[in-house]
Amino acid sequence: MSATIKDIARICKVSEGTVDRALNARPGISKKTKEYILNVAKELNYTPNHLARGLAKGRSMTLGVILFDVRNPYFAQLMNAIEVKARELGYVVFPIFTHSDTQNERKALEHFKTRQVDGIIMFSVQSGHEFEKELLDLKIPIVTIGNRISGGWTYVGINERESMKDAVKHVVSQGYEEIIYICPPLTRRGEVNLYTLEERLAGCREGLSEMGKKEPLVIMDSDYIKAISQIDLESQPKKAVVCPADIYALEVLNHYKKNKIRVPEQIGLMGFDDIDTLKYISPRLCSVRYPVSEIGITAVNRLLEEINGNHNKHLNVLLLQHQIVTGESL
Repeated sequence: MSATIKDIARICKVSEGTVDRALNARPGISKKTKEYILNVAKELNYTPNHLARGLAKGRSMTLGVILFDVRNPYFAQLMNAIEVKARELGYVVFPIFTHSDTQNERKALEHFKTRQVDGIIMFSVQSGHEFEKELLDLKIPIVTIGNRISGGWTYVGINERESMKDAVKHVVSQGYEEIIYICPPLTRRGEVNLYTLEERLAGCREGLSEMGKKEPLVIMDSDYIKAISQIDLESQPKKAVVCPADIYALEVLNHYKKNKIRVPEQIGLMGFDDIDTLKYISPRLCSVRYPVSEIGITAVNRLLEEINGNHNKHLNVLLLQHQIVTGESL
């Protein structure tokens, strides 16, 4: 049977409240007493009962997480970071994957309400006033990542527009004059929340405009490989394909390799996300890197602040830094 706070208090000859202050780094206790209590707790292999503590505060010690899927390595890395950080803080995470389906998202939210999770981290499929009303009716703290819903919800991510703007400016700086921009999900405009992808496309257009270049050729077809196959690579000006996710860029690169089209000699290629898989790919794909794990960790920390009633309306948008990975594909 594991040791309890009561056992530690008896051995240390202090009150249970003093032990609790030592274990949870609360004030009102001397450094010497705190160190003594922590050493005794370690010797007894004391393990805190987060569930019991949570129940005493009216909490389930669980968090809900809503993401698209884990086929994209970005989501897998994000989910791992969230789970590890939440576990460190004594929380169990329940992940649900929507596969970009609005009904799946609604069912997930209802499920989390039934399970009485303490908070939710979500990469939303939906937006709009009606959806926001549904979220408010849950009466559960929510932190959004990836797709913003509105200024009324805490958001953790990167500056999507600026990051893509930097990406296309880098492409142009390498001598490319014409940009082919691939983004199949944009065919669902008006149906689902496409904040991230809309911002990246806007960044692409703004970046090209600021560099004095013409609008990109935007390909939204699901069969984008067929679409790029029809582009004349021999004619001038020099062309590059830009993708808002590495998973699309890798498909493009695979197509070019199969057809003996040389990257970057015949056409340039730029991705986004800098997923781990890229280190095994040749030529090394140029991409945009940002701290995916840190986004997950920050989202958990911020959600816990909101659960504890420490919501700061002046800090509801937390943007992390991005950087260009030069690679070999331009």
